[in-house]
Amino acid sequence: MTEPARIFTAALVVIGDEILSGRTHDKNIAQVATWLQIQGIRLKEVRVVADDTAAIVEAVNTLRVRHDYLFTTGGIGPTHDDITVDAISEALGVDVVVHPDARAILNDYYETRGGLTEARLRMARTPEGADLIPNRFTGAPGIRCGNVFIMAGVPTIAAGMLEGLVGQLEGGAPLLSETVGCWVGESEVADLLHATEKAFAGCQIGSYPFWKNGVTGANFVIRSTDPEVLAACARSLVVGLEDRGKSAIPGGI
Repeated sequence: MTEPARIFTAALVVIGDEILSGRTHDKNIAQVATWLQIQGIRLKEVRVVADDTAAIVEAVNTLRVRHDYLFTTGGIGPTHDDITVDAISEALGVDVVVHPDARAILNDYYETRGGLTEARLRMARTPEGADLIPNRFTGAPGIRCGNVFIMAGVPTIAAGMLEGLVGQLEGGAPLLSETVGCWVGESEVADLLHATEKAFAGCQIGSYPFWKNGVTGANFVIRSTDPEVLAACARSLVVGLEDRGKSAIPGGI
């Protein structure tokens, strides 16, 4: 009997009072989830926490042991309220140090930009023993501590740090998906969705209803790591909908 494929999982902690206040709309969840999926890693859990040391410590220590990888975004800038490095160092039980390679990177970056001030030097601080994640946008690197990845909150900079991690993490088979749309109320076909998912091991079907011009519809997203099983499940769902007199729309509505 074939062993089931190893599933690698990750969690994300989004750090920042500005997210919780509604002043800033987070864009990192979607981009981290998309990037992880390409690496064959599933984002299974997300927490949004304030710029509060105790909250960050609790979230980090809970999630880093529950999943293969933990990512954080936010709170690694040059100002006094950027406390993520301090909090994660506390969570890991290590000191905060000025990383010599990070200092050298920042010194080069700011050489023609006013020099390396004390505020800017804060961005070279890491938990002791950490490695750096390249940042081609601003010079200030991200940080890797074991399975914890500390990244910027600015989405474009976080994207650059993710780019620097391509090929660096072990993952499983990428999670593939196909979408089938239908002008139908999801409650009308709930039994069909359940039976179809059950008939194809390793497939999950998500139902996403919507309303347009007074008409009810839904997109059914089928996910699997096996392309052949995925295609077969999608075909079965299309046939099942059409058997009920409902026109299925491959690719979704």
